[in-house]
Amino acid sequence: MISIDGSKGEGGGQVLRTSIGLSLVTGRPFQIKNIRGKRKKPGLLRQHLTAVLAAVEIGGARVHGAEIKSDSLQFEPGVIKAGEYHFAIGTAGSCTLVFQAVMPALLKAGGVSSITLEGGTHNPFAPSFDYLAKTFFPVLRKMGVNIEAELIQPGFYPAGGGKIRITIEPPGKLSPVVFEKLSGARFLAKAVCAGLPDHIGVRELATIKKKLKLGEEETELIRYSEHGPGNVVSIFVKSEQLTETFVGFGQKNIRAERVASRIVGQVRKYLEVGVIVGPYLADQLLIPLALAGKGKFLTCKPTEHTLTNIKVIQQFLDVGISVSRTTDKIWQISL
Repeated sequence: MISIDGSKGEGGGQVLRTSIGLSLVTGRPFQIKNIRGKRKKPGLLRQHLTAVLAAVEIGGARVHGAEIKSDSLQFEPGVIKAGEYHFAIGTAGSCTLVFQAVMPALLKAGGVSSITLEGGTHNPFAPSFDYLAKTFFPVLRKMGVNIEAELIQPGFYPAGGGKIRITIEPPGKLSPVVFEKLSGARFLAKAVCAGLPDHIGVRELATIKKKLKLGEEETELIRYSEHGPGNVVSIFVKSEQLTETFVGFGQKNIRAERVASRIVGQVRKYLEVGVIVGPYLADQLLIPLALAGKGKFLTCKPTEHTLTNIKVIQQFLDVGISVSRTTDKIWQISL
């Protein structure tokens, strides 16, 4: 039984999600205390409970402590089964983070699986649907995974109500990947306005066009008369090997121009470092590469999130993960 302290390192939900996913694929049970110990509202929230219950159904697991606000959990994995699954969070909790928890199991299932998730599809502090579809899933395809994603209905915080469907066919063996320097970068910017005036997205895109010198054909405004209120703006940086995604969310009393300028700042920082893998993708890549047993990428300074994820992975898998600084701004993570 692996013992995990959920308040160590980054101290958020990632510790639980990684533990669930790797427990299912390794068959190693774990117990965790101080779940989300560094958050303002520690313990299991609806989103995290949904991830646990999804893992129970997909992986035939037995669990103790699976209830709202629980700060400890004991998880005993069973047999992973491919199939069609449907889970509703019941709040605007992130669909993509629930998927993150069960993805390792679906990568090791004995056949094709389809998972439908209801909740938030574009949430602050979580990968957006666009990030999965444009950035992360294309990397999984490079590793041999046949995976497709469909946005059935968008869902924004705090209303939720979104729905996504992901179909995944696991490979016989995951192929390692190597990502190094950035080259041939092109841009596409997209603003979404749901139940909000179009001028918000128009102003965001105008700011991005001016700051990044984009043409009209490199921007897109998507309108939803319902499913809101919600506003999200994304900048996709397309290079020869992959597309990185940078996302910002509209907020009350924050001008559209400021929202857009913040994202442009993230993009410029990424371009200045000059590597393909940004800070969030660095974190997402760890589990697939650990399951492949090999891989390497250059990135910016690893976040506390990434470093914590590495420590949790190494509690379940016998894989060496080295993190080294190659220049003032560039780091290498290799497995």
